[in-house]
Amino acid sequence: MNKKKKLTEEEKNLFRGLMTGTRPLVQDTVVHQAARKKATEVPQKRLMSEQADASHYFSDEFQPLLAEDGPVRYVRSDVSHYELKKLRRGDYTPEIFLDLHGLTQLQAKQELGALIAACRREHLFCASVMHGHGKHVLKQQTPLWLAQHPWVMAFHQAPREFGGDAALLVLIEVEEWLPPDI
Repeated sequence: MNKKKKLTEEEKNLFRGLMTGTRPLVQDTVVHQAARKKATEVPQKRLMSEQADASHYFSDEFQPLLAEDGPVRYVRSDVSHYELKKLRRGDYTPEIFLDLHGLTQLQAKQELGALIAACRREHLFCASVMHGHGKHVLKQQTPLWLAQHPWVMAFHQAPREFGGDAALLVLIEVEEWLPPDI
């Protein structure tokens, strides 16, 4: 049902009479786009090279020593255990997400390598890797691969809002980055 009151012919004529001698408004509002840092286009060959370089750290034979009780977690020896606690509590918000659902182990390794390379290139400190439940293959292998990589500082099972036990929050060591002087 239309609840809008219909104008009578008399009301329409009154409005037209009151509006004589006026001109329509010109829309002169300028909508500014948010200032974004210019993304430099990274050549495809470089991306493939970074992905291959970052994924060669992952071995299926190496078994790092991870905690067997409680949630999946790891902290590199030179990193404070407090970082692990902050990951567990959800103090870090992931800046990038990687979904491994439906990938083979080889594809998952390549994507992890690409994620770590992208984090380093874009100066992203925290990432979320969603491995899912499935047949528990990627759920078991993903922490083993991540623990081998020298740029992975720590990881912990994600808090519920970021995927719970089907995901990991990962801290990536990024280079010091200072904005250019303006």
